[in-house]
Amino acid sequence: MNRRFVVMGTLVLAIALFTVAWLMQERSAPTELATAAPTGSALIRPHSPILGPEDAPVTIVEFFDPACEACRAFHPVLTDIRQRYPEQVRIVMRYAAFHDGSDTVVRLLEAARRQGLFEPVLEALLEEQPAWAQHGSPQLEMAWQAAGEAGLDLEKAREVIDDAAIDAVLEQDAADVNTVRVQQTPTFFVDGRPLQRFGAEELMEMVRLQVEARS
Repeated sequence: MNRRFVVMGTLVLAIALFTVAWLMQERSAPTELATAAPTGSALIRPHSPILGPEDAPVTIVEFFDPACEACRAFHPVLTDIRQRYPEQVRIVMRYAAFHDGSDTVVRLLEAARRQGLFEPVLEALLEEQPAWAQHGSPQLEMAWQAAGEAGLDLEKAREVIDDAAIDAVLEQDAADVNTVRVQQTPTFFVDGRPLQRFGAEELMEMVRLQVEARS
């Protein structure tokens, strides 16, 4: 079967399933222009990985789990947004390690960040997610293999993966997940405001309005 067809099919199915879940918990949103949450808030921490320009005027915060199928399905949507607005939008990544083994993969991502390889390793882990993220029995060595193929020095990564600073990142993000009441992944905020209705078009429209308002 054509691999692109399989990926797109997964995207449509995952977004459809999670749309149902999100519609069961509607969220009100203010009508005025939203402002980005300050660094140091429960939405954005100084340690949070950022994709895109750090000083971009519009901020998407994504609470994600590297083993989450819907996060994988939504990743091309975020890539599209970054390509449309390369200077106007940044994505702040927050960890919500809900699945078995996800905390270890988050540590792997943090080790990759220390080597300047956060994004390529993230891409590789999401690409190979069906192989390693088997719910209930994650195949973590396959995640390590994918990271290595993306260029990660695995020996150096294993030396730092249990570092106290990485412990602190996981602990802070877990606390913020509870504070913000994130119950599923992915959960999105645009300039501090939650995505009112879950969906790719809804996210892109919310971002478009914020970009235009700040232009």
